[in-house]
Amino acid sequence: MDESLEQNTEQDQLSDFFKRISAVLKDYTEVLLFGPTNAKSELYILLKEDKHFNKIKIDVETTDNLTENKMHEFVKEYFEKK
Repeated sequence: MDESLEQNTEQDQLSDFFKRISAVLKDYTEVLLFGPTNAKSELYILLKEDKHFNKIKIDVETTDNLTENKMHEFVKEYFEKK
């Protein structure tokens, strides 16, 4: 497969994924985006460009790769500090 076609396909898949996440996040007042890659920052930028998210508090945190249990622990501790 052509490299640019492959990149476009990956970008389209990521865009679709972000759209599905955005649809779910609209129902919340606070959102925490976290993880080891820059995908969280890309999603944050897209959300901030969407007026539906103007009143939603969105925080971004960089973490290591976390197990599911560690993710739950991280989120619980994050919101307990607030």
